[in-house]
Amino acid sequence: MRRIAAAAVLALPLSAVAQVENFTIDPYHTYPGFALDYMGFATLTGRFDRTTGKFSIDRAGKKASVELAVETASVNTGDSDKGARARTRDDHLRTADFFNVAEFPRMTFRSANVKFNGDVPAEIDGQLTLLGVTKPVTLKVDRWTCKDHPFYKKPSCAGNVSGVIRRSEFGMKFLVPGIGDEVRLSAMFLGFRD
Repeated sequence: MRRIAAAAVLALPLSAVAQVENFTIDPYHTYPGFALDYMGFATLTGRFDRTTGKFSIDRAGKKASVELAVETASVNTGDSDKGARARTRDDHLRTADFFNVAEFPRMTFRSANVKFNGDVPAEIDGQLTLLGVTKPVTLKVDRWTCKDHPFYKKPSCAGNVSGVIRRSEFGMKFLVPGIGDEVRLSAMFLGFRD
């Protein structure tokens, strides 16, 4: 029986055999970020410093999947020194007014629906879970490169993605609209092949 199965696989055209490559996200080179309006004065930007995850890609079959987990307590807007204030902006972002990190220590993004342009991922339709609320989110793949990493000497894929959400749709309504409801998402990512 094993020989028959092996012969059947060998009889398939090479393009029909799945060439799935699995990658683990490198937490030191993966930075999910955000930008939103601050009181009509300027654009406030920030990022999350701790992200884990994995992705798989079958370029010939034009299929891919992504799983990411972001530690919400790692939010960083560059304001970590409270001085004479009661708390920093980053401390405030960790409270129930915003990310409520005590109750929701992670936000996640999952997708098995990736659109390709040729053999390159172009758009990722997935589910973002934030504050216990899950909503569909589309991320555009702005840049995608796969090659051996020159320093780590491993097969790697990396790039940038971007998208937009409304924070109020996830229950984060504090100071809307003074602090913008529309949040522009962006991320640099790097994955090493398993």
